[in-house]
Amino acid sequence: MRISSSCLLVAVALGGCTPDVNQPQAEEGAQKIECALGEGSQFGPDCLIERTVSDGQTIVTVRHPDGGFRRFEQLDDGRGLAEVDGADVATRSLEDDTLLITVGEDQYRFAATRQQAGDAAE
Repeated sequence: MRISSSCLLVAVALGGCTPDVNQPQAEEGAQKIECALGEGSQFGPDCLIERTVSDGQTIVTVRHPDGGFRRFEQLDDGRGLAEVDGADVATRSLEDDTLLITVGEDQYRFAATRQQAGDAAE
């Protein structure tokens, strides 16, 4: 009995990792942004973003077309976004009205507006 129970637990755990299961990308009407995923990739409007609020903080989840995702925290000081989890650190640059976020070999383009001096969020 003990062996069969252990096998059942392993089977259930492995069942959660089945690659044939389609992961939901984002809710209907989610905003598309341009992204370039992986080394040498070209930018295309392939990623979807979702915004949620948790403990008063806005979290932006970027959904990749392959089911992967990255999470960012929206910064209140006008710097844009910062990575929430993962080992790679996000770098940010502002080009015209576009915030470019790079994490590892992945890049994301977000629409941005420049703040005037003294306009930082409180």
